[in-house]
Amino acid sequence: MSSDLQTNISGAEAPKPQADPGEVILRTEGLTKHYGGVHALIDCNFEIRKGEHVAIMGDNGAGKSTFVRQITAVEQKTAGKIWFNGDYVEFDGPLAAREAGIETVFQTLALADHLDVPDNLFLGREKRLFNLGPFSILDYKAMREATMRGLEKTGVKIPNIRNTIQNMSGGQRQCVAIARTATFHSKLTIMDEPTAALGVQETAQVENIIRTLKEAGEPLILISHNMRQVMDLCDRIVVWRRGRICANLRKEETDGEDVVAYITGAKTQPEYEIAA
Repeated sequence: MSSDLQTNISGAEAPKPQADPGEVILRTEGLTKHYGGVHALIDCNFEIRKGEHVAIMGDNGAGKSTFVRQITAVEQKTAGKIWFNGDYVEFDGPLAAREAGIETVFQTLALADHLDVPDNLFLGREKRLFNLGPFSILDYKAMREATMRGLEKTGVKIPNIRNTIQNMSGGQRQCVAIARTATFHSKLTIMDEPTAALGVQETAQVENIIRTLKEAGEPLILISHNMRQVMDLCDRIVVWRRGRICANLRKEETDGEDVVAYITGAKTQPEYEIAA
């Protein structure tokens, strides 16, 4: 990883990771985000290990998506530290996070409707036969072949990858966005409400892709309001409330009612209680 990702903005020596870098793929310490006087994220300590699937749950406005925007550098954090794949990082934007190995499927999908599947998967990182700046010649064959490998890896079935995104169903669009993570060998995949707008069959297809990632040992952060989905697909549940983490639960040690109690504030784990 480049040295500029391993030092902080001021150029001071990067803090040392507190957890075993051979196990922990992502770790945050004191992660905080303020929008003026609004404290959207407050002192969040989070970690996910290699091969682990972790669900992030909470009510609307609890800080879930804000957290994702900070670790992917869509926004710059107000305070806190982030370690990724054993290195202290200060990503200057989402491209740097993506190049380091964090692939994110946002609710908006971030797909270009007028482009086909390979063009969407390689948007911003096209393969070139000849790199001549604005006159470069793209390697469409290599991009199509890599696209097919990515689709095969995730079990995504797209009848014709040359179809434009605007001619695809909602489920196919979602699957294309997910396949993008497999095409580029991500070290961590983040999915923000991947099935919120999908029907039963399309939801099942996306969930099968998540299971395929699990079988391959690839770590995943899943933001979801779907309790059944979370209990079926994830190893651990981290609950946010009012910008703070209020619970960290092993799936086998909890149930839906317990999780809802943390989401609504009826319960808080002692280690996350706010000092008076």
